[in-house]
Amino acid sequence: MEIRKVRVFEKRRLARVFAVLLLVAAAGVTAGIGAQARADCAAVEVVVARGTREPGWLGSVVGDPLYGTLLRALPVSSSAYRVGYPADLLDPTSLSRGTQDMTDHVIRQSHMCPDQQFILVGYSQGAAVVHDVVGTGIVTALPGTHMLPGDLEWKVSAVLLFGDPLRRIGWGVPGNYAWKTADYCTGGDPICGGGVDPSQHTNYAWALWPAADFAASRV
Repeated sequence: MEIRKVRVFEKRRLARVFAVLLLVAAAGVTAGIGAQARADCAAVEVVVARGTREPGWLGSVVGDPLYGTLLRALPVSSSAYRVGYPADLLDPTSLSRGTQDMTDHVIRQSHMCPDQQFILVGYSQGAAVVHDVVGTGIVTALPGTHMLPGDLEWKVSAVLLFGDPLRRIGWGVPGNYAWKTADYCTGGDPICGGGVDPSQHTNYAWALWPAADFAASRV
């Protein structure tokens, strides 16, 4: 009888040891993944909301050429993210989906990469998305708007807006973001200014280096 008890005890002890080893192994794997994620974190993430039906990865008019310029201008490592949204004025959910994806991405990246900073970029309709995310005026009252939590404001190094439709009606980002925002409007652009030449709404090559230098000075 005693021998059977000893065997049962030994089996239970081995089972506990095995369970502990599994926990240690799991912790080691988790730690390894976390360390790898941190190693892969760029110092700055450029988050871009493209314009209405704009082709390209980040946007052929602004996002793609701007990121190419930022790669040369920024004094630290960088990565880029394309905001996932329809970018279609005929889709009533477009702005809402854009603000949700931009906000969710910044929150998610902040958890994965605690030291990472962000440059928020918006062109045309994408600029309206950025306005919603940072909390510009009455825009935040629109149904489905998603704002960036206040405790993540410090992680946004710069806000870059191009062909901004809210600029035309005199709206700018809130004061807590104003000092780190640059808003570019080409002369003659009817979307962001009082121009009458629609072709100017795609003329933003001149603003790429000023915007990149502005962002680099705030990283």
